[in-house]
Amino acid sequence: MNIPRCIEWVGDLDGYVRIIDQTLLPEEVRHIECRDAETMFEAIRSLRVRGAPAIGIAAAMGLVLGIRKTTGSENDFFAELNRQRQYLAGARPTAVNLCWALDRMVRCAESLRGKSVEQIKKTLWSEAQAIRDEDAAACRAIGKFGSRLIPDGGGVLTHCNAGALATAEYGTALAAIYSAHEQGRRFKVYCDETRPLLQGSRLTAWELMQAGVDTTVICDNMAAALMKAGQIQCVIVGADRIAANGDVANKIGTYGLAVLAKAHAIPFYVAAPVSTFDLNCPTGDQIPIEQRDPNEVLCFRGKVSAPAGAKVWNPAFDVTPAKLVTAIVTNRGVIEPVDLGQITRIMRAPST
Repeated sequence: MNIPRCIEWVGDLDGYVRIIDQTLLPEEVRHIECRDAETMFEAIRSLRVRGAPAIGIAAAMGLVLGIRKTTGSENDFFAELNRQRQYLAGARPTAVNLCWALDRMVRCAESLRGKSVEQIKKTLWSEAQAIRDEDAAACRAIGKFGSRLIPDGGGVLTHCNAGALATAEYGTALAAIYSAHEQGRRFKVYCDETRPLLQGSRLTAWELMQAGVDTTVICDNMAAALMKAGQIQCVIVGADRIAANGDVANKIGTYGLAVLAKAHAIPFYVAAPVSTFDLNCPTGDQIPIEQRDPNEVLCFRGKVSAPAGAKVWNPAFDVTPAKLVTAIVTNRGVIEPVDLGQITRIMRAPST
């Protein structure tokens, strides 16, 4: 299958990060070279790179870009490291992987105090690549565990983009689909267009079609009719943050799909690595929800689509209560039912 790689480090410590500019897909496949933290911040903030796991990788690599030219004493280095950490953490507030990756990088550096600054830089460069490689392995594991949930001969509905474009490679929700496809199972995937930025129609449909998966695009408000018609046998989505109780923050519109799935007795699955869990967040009520630019709603693909002066409410995410989630597929196994006991079991399990 032809599955794209959205982010990778090119060269040695003095190299650069190459990302696919996802704002241009599907019309154009263009790569951006990020050679400093400012370029990476803008790429994350403007959704050139997006998806919780990919954002975490981008942040880790961006931190290396931000500190690799630092000179002076060890104290000077750590002061700059923490400044860059705070700067990059402000790019997007909801995806937990961003701060998770930055905190891991800082802990790595702290463990090397007393070593030369150059040695710390090289180790951080290796750590950022390890985060990427671990995510790639986690995606494969999610695919292995999740593939059994994809019905042979059935219909699968997904929302936003939780594929290779949102991760190191392969994806989370789409990993289950790719794995089932590789096993020879035949099914149809319906992609919600995912307003207002169309990540479903622009990104997921493009990615699935590149991989040869039977794909149909629908408008967001067609999902209920499709379920009623018996065309959907399961829903599978990704996640940007999962609270300790199993509440799931994901792209706006996910909650509505979960409610619809419940009403039609259709299983609703979430796929995410364990790094997406925020055990310091008791419930979904504590998850910060990013508010986006009103123009994303006032305009549609570059054309004005609402009256001048219209008010806009544009949250990037919503929270789906754990009680609506049939199972959460992780890189350590499947959480089913979604409750504190099962979450604790998975979080304590060894990585596969």
